[in-house]
Amino acid sequence: MSQKGHKRRLRPKHKILAAMSALVLGGGGVVFVSQGAFAGQDSRNAPVTATIDCPDVGDKLENVPDQARNEVDANLAQLDTQVADAYKQLSSGQANRKALLGGLKQQRDKTITNMSDTLGKAGQKPAGLQGLSGCVMKEAAAADPADEPAAADGAQDAAKQSAAQQQQQQQQQQQQAKGGPARSDFVAIGNVKPNVRKPAARGGASTGSFAVQCGRNENGHFNPDNVIVAPGVSNGAHHMHDYVGNKTTDAFSTNNSLAQSGTTCTNGDQSTYYWPVLRLRDGKAEKDAKAPGGGQDANVGTILKPKQVTIEFKGSPVSKVAAMPRFLRIITGDAKALTNGNANANASWSCTGFENRQLKDKYPVCPKGSDVVRTFNFQSCWDGKNIDSANHRTHVAFADANGNCKKGFKAIPQLVQRIVYSVPPGSRFAVDSFPEQIHKPVTDHGDFINVMSNGLMAGAVRCINDGRACR
Repeated sequence: MSQKGHKRRLRPKHKILAAMSALVLGGGGVVFVSQGAFAGQDSRNAPVTATIDCPDVGDKLENVPDQARNEVDANLAQLDTQVADAYKQLSSGQANRKALLGGLKQQRDKTITNMSDTLGKAGQKPAGLQGLSGCVMKEAAAADPADEPAAADGAQDAAKQSAAQQQQQQQQQQQQAKGGPARSDFVAIGNVKPNVRKPAARGGASTGSFAVQCGRNENGHFNPDNVIVAPGVSNGAHHMHDYVGNKTTDAFSTNNSLAQSGTTCTNGDQSTYYWPVLRLRDGKAEKDAKAPGGGQDANVGTILKPKQVTIEFKGSPVSKVAAMPRFLRIITGDAKALTNGNANANASWSCTGFENRQLKDKYPVCPKGSDVVRTFNFQSCWDGKNIDSANHRTHVAFADANGNCKKGFKAIPQLVQRIVYSVPPGSRFAVDSFPEQIHKPVTDHGDFINVMSNGLMAGAVRCINDGRACR
């Protein structure tokens, strides 16, 4: 961070909670006010749940002094937890809307007051925070409990299913009803037109690449923390992350602990690379079925292990690249894009053999023999000063359509992560998410902390600028 104090990240303007219902499934869960929309149908027919829209407290916190940073981080994380807890009450089918909103406002009042007092003691008390405690109910599309798993070759006739298959399908449907995804969240990749455009390289371009081999999380390194957004807060993400690279990354990691850690990367790269896990919505109890970030936060089903993870740093089509500073933090995509809008949505979904067709707000249905692919193209321009920023975005930026960085920013190696999954034909799957984001594909995101040694980074820059492909 710069020495001028910690600028507070901007938080999404809206937070949603799930599931008011007219019909209760089993002992709980949710039911919807209309029938499910299938891919290609009018989205106005999609099932609907009640949601809660809360003002974004982080928008008012443009600057947080270093001495107040830890307490403010904890308070903002507590606001997220309050929303998640309210979601659980709604999904139980026992909550009263008016009482729930009133109780949530009281909780937020107290937390915001604590935060405001902390900032005041540090000489940075902002005005108007207390007016952000109230939330309102809204509607949002969610899963249809009658929805069957999407399949490229059509659904299996229920009459031909065994009793076990029918029971498994019922479990799938109940889980979907408790938080998505809906059939309308899926589209056959063959119906998507090619949409990938890349700027042509010009004179002075850096056309090389530097690949890092870090495995597929064979170590089983999972946690629901997010050391970038919620440092020092257990379960700060409210969804499970897959990690490769740095072996010790969790909510309590520091620059020093990361620099002292081992790594799964074969070249000694100690950087941490992480993303939300992908799960089959198969009705099976994963090891985290009763744990924070897992079942406690509506993330259920079998965690899929990647078939392949590719980590590569690429150059600029218009210039040479400069070295990344050690401990630079970059987030690409938006974990709350369902409520925040698509402005920062950046993760892409596709299928092997069809990667000239990328999706941001739909899951792909891949044909037989094709695998699901998630791609994260990280920001490739840096302000030349800060390793992080208030919203974890403004210190880095994307190049424009021609590959140019905006004024005041310089090109750095662009991290591109590609993660491949073998998904059984006809299976419903979903990315882990904040519970109130109901597993929408647009909420996918990737996180990176550069912990390469200065020497390793310098070697990567030489390869990229010299036009070589290095491993």
